[in-house]
Amino acid sequence: MSLFDWFAANRQNNETALHPQQEREIADGLWTKCKACDVLTYTKDLINNQMVCKECGFHNRVSSRDRIHQLIDSDTWQELNANVVPTDPLKFRDKKAYSDRLKDYQEKTGLSDAVVTGTGLIDGLPLALAIMDFGFMGGSMGSVVGEKICRLVEHGTAEGVPVVILCASGGARMQEGMLSLMQMAKISGALERHRAQKLLYIPILTHPTMGGVTASFAMLGDLILAEPQAAIGFAGRRVIEQTLREKLPDNFQTSEYLLEHGFVDAIVSRTDLKKTLAQMISLHQPFSPILPELQLQHHVETHQIKEKIYETVPSHGDFYK
Repeated sequence: MSLFDWFAANRQNNETALHPQQEREIADGLWTKCKACDVLTYTKDLINNQMVCKECGFHNRVSSRDRIHQLIDSDTWQELNANVVPTDPLKFRDKKAYSDRLKDYQEKTGLSDAVVTGTGLIDGLPLALAIMDFGFMGGSMGSVVGEKICRLVEHGTAEGVPVVILCASGGARMQEGMLSLMQMAKISGALERHRAQKLLYIPILTHPTMGGVTASFAMLGDLILAEPQAAIGFAGRRVIEQTLREKLPDNFQTSEYLLEHGFVDAIVSRTDLKKTLAQMISLHQPFSPILPELQLQHHVETHQIKEKIYETVPSHGDFYK
């Protein structure tokens, strides 16, 4: 054995002694590490808890399809306006063409745009539901998002059912310029017609809800709900600090801060959201008259009571005898 071979063999033996056994690799996707508390959670348990960490309550981001599964009763979801797709009217281009970006996100998410709308039942109660999906261009509000939400509100008004919108957006879509900003007024007008019919509208602010979405339909609800620790605001924190030249509180633009200052009505955990929505919708249902059968029974019982009273009370003639 040469001196070189001896050194090589000795080095290999030393490395084996120092590292006798490598750690077993964990299968991808089997465990999920919480972004807030770093606790490892079995992924199936996390999914069963609606992607909410059981240790610290951190709400992981979920897709619009998952939201439908979490909120809507089985086999009751009916999607509306799924065929409305975006175009590129301004022929916008930055690092790549806007039309190419749309195709990429449509293939990646399986969605036509950043919102899914439809109708369904929640604990047996009908509602019209819109769910914004942050996975599609940051949930930005373009023409299609505005059009689909506006049509949903009008459908809810025509059918006389409550409207619920789950908001998750970075704001207006810059690639559509003024066309994007016009959606704020269009949706607000539809919501005003909905309100005029004395129908319920509930926006749910999730992480994040920013920009033009916050400045329009996210803040027009009869009841405004928010998920815990959601970032909610119009301009970003850095822009506000530079404008005001003041240091903002650490919890500024969080749902807890806004609840404390009366900007939202309640903070509801995702695991309690379906039950809470069902209770609110039930309480705000218009008064419905009693069923005809009960009404008839009530009329008969009332007539019988009157007859008994008349039998025991003397007639007017008896008083004058």
